[in-house]
Amino acid sequence: MKAVLKSDSLAVSVVIPALNEAPNLYRILPILREAMNSITDSWEVLVVDGDSQDGTPAVVAQAGDPVRYICEKERGYGRAILRGVSEARGMYIITMDADMSHPAEFIKALWDSREKADVVIASRYVRGGHADQPMFRYYLSRVLNKFFGKGLSIPVKDMSSGFRLYRKRIFEGIDLEFTNFVILVEILLRTYGKGLHIKEVPFHYQPRGSGGSHASIIKFGLDYLRLFKRIWAIRNSVQFPDYDWRAHNSRIWFQRYWQRKRYSIIMGFTPPFVSTCDVGCGSSHILADLPHAIGVDMRHDKLAFMRKTNKKLLQANGMILPFKDASFDCVISSEVIEHIPNEDGKLIDELTRILKPGGTLILGTPDYGGWQWPLIEWIYGKVAPGAYAEEHCTFYSYKSLREALESRGYEILDHGYICKAELVFKAVYKPRAVPQVVPVHVSTSA
Repeated sequence: MKAVLKSDSLAVSVVIPALNEAPNLYRILPILREAMNSITDSWEVLVVDGDSQDGTPAVVAQAGDPVRYICEKERGYGRAILRGVSEARGMYIITMDADMSHPAEFIKALWDSREKADVVIASRYVRGGHADQPMFRYYLSRVLNKFFGKGLSIPVKDMSSGFRLYRKRIFEGIDLEFTNFVILVEILLRTYGKGLHIKEVPFHYQPRGSGGSHASIIKFGLDYLRLFKRIWAIRNSVQFPDYDWRAHNSRIWFQRYWQRKRYSIIMGFTPPFVSTCDVGCGSSHILADLPHAIGVDMRHDKLAFMRKTNKKLLQANGMILPFKDASFDCVISSEVIEHIPNEDGKLIDELTRILKPGGTLILGTPDYGGWQWPLIEWIYGKVAPGAYAEEHCTFYSYKSLREALESRGYEILDHGYICKAELVFKAVYKPRAVPQVVPVHVSTSA
């Protein structure tokens, strides 16, 4: 499911999913009007109703503009949220329950944090938060939230809170699967996957005003577990923006060793305090520990993730770099060249173009000349299908890469290996002087 976003003509839209909530809506809508008027005069409220038969449309009509009634006949909390997002005309969206458990007065706290994050969560489980819930429901909620937070490595304590503020643009292009309450976790996963910022503010959760909850806590928990099985693979895929960062501290020993060995080799080869460009930087600790370097990558989400450690970031194609000739004293490109179809030395040429004469090139790629990497790649393809192994399409060996560098005027200073499988060269660029053509004067006299 995807939301089709409307243009922003208001500051904020409040989306309230509802199903037979007329008594609570009758109480909350006047309070909500007062709360919204206290923060902005550019707002609307969208009551997304599941075709209730309790007089909900009349209650919403009585509230008057800018409160709107939207009937969504397809059931499900997730469908109601996405319908509201699609209908919203605000730059920001606030989602809240209709049952009085989300006090309208708290909206100001969410609104005041809007510039600090892309998603702001009213959280029961951060310091200062609290929840008045039956004991069983409270502990099951805490267990599920901790399980998902740890298992998915998302730094959010209250992933199931539906009281939130969103920048509407975060929903652009997001394809969501779940139609029930589990969509709350899925939205956070997709948001985090885009490298966007999530913030929690402490909140006191209160009991419902009237009626019974439409969320079965047991079914809710089972749906959460069903999501976890499917979403864990996405969270831990190589496509996730913080994959390289997390792999550096992976619970899997071999993965952690590989990442740290690569880090050690490249950092050992990199000259200190010189102008440096990391082409295809990804989300690695290498760039984080080179704060003076410029990081270049094609993926915006990886660069967004690296904003917390680096300021000099640029989204660009490594084959057409937006730098002048001879711009850097050091150029790094690790685990990039093997992903480029029909590379034929073109990436090396572009890296050479931006490197100053006498500068250092650090270039890393799998060594397809031995048996070690092909074996590791075969095993990796079996264990993690769809990962990097299937993306490799340019196959250098030690010999062919060395020849490619030396033919372009490089002197190999050193090289390092990870398990005799991944190769990293350190080379200095010594362009050959172009011989001067001396004019020859031929005498025509006898």
